[in-house]
Amino acid sequence: RCSMQQPQPRPTSAPHASVRIVGAHALAVHRLVRVALAGLLALADIAIPRLQAEPSQPPASPSAPAFRVATFNVENYLVRAAPGRKPKPESSREHVARLIVESCADVIALQEVGDADALRDLQRRVGDLGSPLPHAEIARGHDTNICVAVLSRFPFLQRRHHTNEAFLLDGRRLRSSRAFAEVSFAPTPAHRVTLLVAHLKSKRAVGWAAESEMREQEALLLREKADALLRADPDANLVVCGDFNDTPDSPALRALAGRGPMALIDTRPAEPMGGGASSLAAKRSITWTHHFAREDAYTRIDYILVSRGLAREWRREDTWIHATPDWGLASDHRLLVVGFDSPDR
Repeated sequence: RCSMQQPQPRPTSAPHASVRIVGAHALAVHRLVRVALAGLLALADIAIPRLQAEPSQPPASPSAPAFRVATFNVENYLVRAAPGRKPKPESSREHVARLIVESCADVIALQEVGDADALRDLQRRVGDLGSPLPHAEIARGHDTNICVAVLSRFPFLQRRHHTNEAFLLDGRRLRSSRAFAEVSFAPTPAHRVTLLVAHLKSKRAVGWAAESEMREQEALLLREKADALLRADPDANLVVCGDFNDTPDSPALRALAGRGPMALIDTRPAEPMGGGASSLAAKRSITWTHHFAREDAYTRIDYILVSRGLAREWRREDTWIHATPDWGLASDHRLLVVGFDSPDR
């Protein structure tokens, strides 16, 4: 459904020469130099066209994936005010919908959706742009102002949301602010996939516990849900994704990834690099997913993790970050996409 058009670097204009000529014919010579420079610049414009930056699209591949899963923190997608949060502007909501359509996602996990009305608003906008995702689920936790949600092209086979999770920390019982959404769907008759969506504790400090330790405990709770599914079926097709609010080397992410045969694999979406990129370039690819304005910091805190069973169908060439010049109009996060084959291919 989508074709890749790699953005090209904008050429640098040639500097204007500063020429000072002394003598009787200075003015005539100066005019000749100006004409010559103008001609050279015109030739440069023909030889090196100045391209406008274009949105990244799914990388070109010989065949399309059977389905794509995406995750996107849509930053306070509210249609009405809530305590400490304003409604999301109309232009921003429309831009969120456009990015989702451009991603060609069949199933998208969402974070920071205000309520069911906000989810319906987004679902309607996506449909109006020509890519309907008719199946929707929302999971509300202790923080009722923002929720996790899922939009899908496929019907849900099962829904099981975890809305009242709690943990012990320093002798205190604390509740997880956001729910974990759990849904199952079948992109093909031979394929059943389970999706776990989470939005872990932010890095905002609180007065009763260390935010990093709270986030680690929430990650352990999420890991328990993944372990239960994988113990029941070690070959289960499992996706665990969302805004985990921490870096890959953090205790929270290490706890969530796990070890051994039930370890989850980090798909590490990156900006498309085009064909022929070296392995060194791939290691240094651009993978940040969030901009923290107060510190002007760009970090990778959003993830799509997959089980070993689903990793067999994972298409690395269809794993990418949707990078557009105006991405910040939609959210302070960027949208991540991962493609998968069907096991019967």
